Amino acid sequence: MRAGVAAVVAKAGGLDAVVCAAGYGVFGALEDLPIEKARAQLETNVIGTLTVLRAALPHLRRAQGRVVVVGSLAGRAPIPFQSHYSASKAALDAITLALRIEVAPFGVGVSLIEPGDIATPFNDNMDWDGGGESAYAKGRRACERVIRESLPKAPRPDVVGEVILQALRARRPRVRYTVGPDSVLVPLGRRLLPDWLSLSLIRSHFKV
Repeated sequence: MRAGVAAVVAKAGGLDAVVCAAGYGVFGALEDLPIEKARAQLETNVIGTLTVLRAALPHLRRAQGRVVVVGSLAGRAPIPFQSHYSASKAALDAITLALRIEVAPFGVGVSLIEPGDIATPFNDNMDWDGGGESAYAKGRRACERVIRESLPKAPRPDVVGEVILQALRARRPRVRYTVGPDSVLVPLGRRLLPDWLSLSLIRSHFKV
């Protein structure tokens, strides 16, 4: 990662911004999924982001540049049978907010992008191997069906790209930018509703 950033800096003469967007998901009950899959999930989505940021930040401080981290509304409203993915996005939420405080004296702007469902090949790259037969098989199948049916109906990724550009170009970038059909209701619900009711609504949505 350091070599990649160094190559960009050598070619462009500096680094003005970095967008951390790499990630994938594993699917299955928390009890069923092997710890190795949990480690792989967190290694990519969380440690991968940290690795990019550590390599880029020295150059961004000099340029008073911008950081954009692509999280997910799942970091605030966790998805059943995607607990590891949701945990990785919750971790990015905390990392992004803490980083924003740390680099504020250097004039570096940091924003978190929180998409809901977006029509990308995410499901094609999902690790759906949820641990075979288990006590959770019925709920897992119902949840998977909802996820597979909803993603193709979601907005195209262009809408996320536009919001990322907005965060990079804004004179005073916001802390959070939510994107997609759930971008109003999910944050509002998590802020106003008690946890038990929020979780009940999530359970109902995914038919678990």
